[in-house]
Amino acid sequence: MLKEETIVSVDVLFWKIAMKDDEDAFRLLFVNFFPSLTIFARRYISDLDTCEDIVQDTFLKIWKNRKKLDIKTSTRNFLITTVKNSCLDYLRKKETEIRYQESSFNNNEQLYSQEDILSLADLEDTVNVALKKLPENIRLIFEKSRFEGKTYREIAEECEISVKTVEAYMTRALKTLRKDLKDYLPFYILFLW
Repeated sequence: MLKEETIVSVDVLFWKIAMKDDEDAFRLLFVNFFPSLTIFARRYISDLDTCEDIVQDTFLKIWKNRKKLDIKTSTRNFLITTVKNSCLDYLRKKETEIRYQESSFNNNEQLYSQEDILSLADLEDTVNVALKKLPENIRLIFEKSRFEGKTYREIAEECEISVKTVEAYMTRALKTLRKDLKDYLPFYILFLW
């Protein structure tokens, strides 16, 4: 008898959620089923945090789609099936990500030939020659920005100049380097940024 009352109360909660937008009924459904659905999700996924996220997402979907829910089984089965499907979707997505990362890693190994490595070494030499052509103060500002990762404000404070002066020096440095490295433009962009 108690079991039937529980099933009826879950059905009533779903009805209140769908028909009356009853947030209290939704909270009650969440509080009553979140722990058991999380344990159920652990049958598929070992990470507890991920299981909790999946169950929370399930409840969020129920709330968002409450007016369109078409439950053909019991509401309990609906909850369990929804969590199960979400777990399986998560696992498929993870498997696809892993395969993509492995494939990407294998492809990257083949991307760089000995010729490419020589081109990068050649680029580095060319950049060093171009940098030596810059006036000392401009080269110093450029190196602090691009090689040390400092902001214009940090450079300005360190060199005791204005941020506008740093900007002007960087503009001059980039203009000069762009001209000197025009043959290496694609590599230059990657190298500088």
